[in-house]
Amino acid sequence: MYSRLPPADRRELEGHIHVFLAEKRFEGCGGQEITDEVRVLIAAQACLLLLHRDTDCYPLLHSILVYPSSYIAKTWYWEKDGTITEGEQARGGESWPHGTVVLAWDGAIAGAVELNKSRNLVIHEFAHQLDHEDGITDGAPLLSGSNLWQIHHRYQTWAKVLSAEFHQLRRAAEDGRETVLDTYGAQNPAEFFAVATECFFEKPAQLKERHPALYAELKEFYRQDPLLYAPASPEKNEIST
Repeated sequence: MYSRLPPADRRELEGHIHVFLAEKRFEGCGGQEITDEVRVLIAAQACLLLLHRDTDCYPLLHSILVYPSSYIAKTWYWEKDGTITEGEQARGGESWPHGTVVLAWDGAIAGAVELNKSRNLVIHEFAHQLDHEDGITDGAPLLSGSNLWQIHHRYQTWAKVLSAEFHQLRRAAEDGRETVLDTYGAQNPAEFFAVATECFFEKPAQLKERHPALYAELKEFYRQDPLLYAPASPEKNEIST
């Protein structure tokens, strides 16, 4: 994706990467070695979400934990009777609101080289970091505007569009229909925002064609249009949603 950016965007991205590498701490887990390749490849994908935006470099984030591949994480489930059941789950990544992102290195590589798959682990988890910045992980990141009225209007429009798109994806998932958006996003609004962000950068043409209002909201939020540097879509899938 970097090779397709215009020169000015490359320079801006490189600047964000330098700040990211200076401020964030990388830790290897499960035998993973932290090399310059690991640090730069992850930072580059994460910083793609910062291009053209007047924002700090993930101000709540302190550390990135990197495993060689999927890892086992502890899980807790609240039962209807109020009891808590502890379990384990294999994961490829996760984003914590108190300053940590966890990634599987093989997943980070795959996202960097396999475009048009609508899946990018690093973009997904760092979209969650943007969502965390207002203190609530709810699929509504901090939106900007020149005055209070404009900001209020932006939140109203965001809520209307993303809520409608989220419920549409849930219906598609329940019906088993194929979608351009990963049905993982049907879990909750926070996952929907992260999945929509992945699709915005990975499959911009298909997303804009089938979900123009959603594409417009993401384009305004991220201050960029991936269609300007994305390759032509290799396939024309018959996707209903």
